[in-house]
Amino acid sequence: MNVTVLGSGRWGTFLAVYHSRKNNVALWGKEGSPDYEQLLKERKNSYLELPDNLILEPDLGKALDRAEYIVISISAQHLREFCERINQYNVHGKTFILCMKGIESESGERLSQIVKDTIRQYVNICVWVGPGHVQDFMAGIPNCMVVDSEDKMVIDDVVSKFSSDLIRLYLGDDLVGTEIGAAAKNVIGIAAGMLDGAKLSSLKGALMARGAREVSRLINAMGGNELSAYGLAHLGDYEATLFSPHSQNRMFGEKFITKQPYSKLAEGVATVKALMKLSQEYNVEMPISKLVYDVIYNNVDPMKALSALFDRDVKVEFSNEY
Repeated sequence: MNVTVLGSGRWGTFLAVYHSRKNNVALWGKEGSPDYEQLLKERKNSYLELPDNLILEPDLGKALDRAEYIVISISAQHLREFCERINQYNVHGKTFILCMKGIESESGERLSQIVKDTIRQYVNICVWVGPGHVQDFMAGIPNCMVVDSEDKMVIDDVVSKFSSDLIRLYLGDDLVGTEIGAAAKNVIGIAAGMLDGAKLSSLKGALMARGAREVSRLINAMGGNELSAYGLAHLGDYEATLFSPHSQNRMFGEKFITKQPYSKLAEGVATVKALMKLSQEYNVEMPISKLVYDVIYNNVDPMKALSALFDRDVKVEFSNEY
């Protein structure tokens, strides 16, 4: 099979290497980006070395033309603009696999919705999300992820062709829940980092339980299955996001609290804006997400925000109220 991966960050580059084990793969990256320039010059980055059979294709049109499966792994907030570029080329009938997590901060739209809106051609669309870090996969440590779509045939096709002993793919059946859960876990990851920075790491257990609960309520309000919050896309990704030293969202939260600079991409910073928009639109209270939003964007003191969270009225654990 022919596969093209669009995006040369750490995850996109890993996916190109992963797919090249059994397929013909091209990797496209943004011209002039440090990540891609390093790959062009050295065929390696900080995490891995490219195999000889993996092609680097800097021309977007050629990269799209050569493959029937198009994997996208870029920043979620740039997806709409990028898809407008893609729409200039003939991609009719191709399968787009979104290996990325986020919600558009301005519109509150899920990533699959953005692709559907902007690529005005007949294409197959699915998402591929779940736990796992490049460092662990390159060390041969396996994990499980989930593929979801509005089209069951697309799910079956992608899972059957790309599951392996390194990444076991599960069949999703709730695209709304899968996408919202995958995006929201990055916000919970920032909250976990804030707890680490505040020397309150022992509260992560409570954060996991209550974080999944508030996300499940949003998923339900949006027409999805609230149980998706307890699956691979959300709760199943907590270890990799709330505890791992490789988690960029957790690290952002820790550095933010301790007032240290952090330059790597943390998708949860933009996603929390979208969650606040959705919580208002669907009338769902999301106090943990609001805490993250207030600390980042409203300059609320994190310790005061945490105190306010714990001073809330007592609720039944699994009621529809927080």
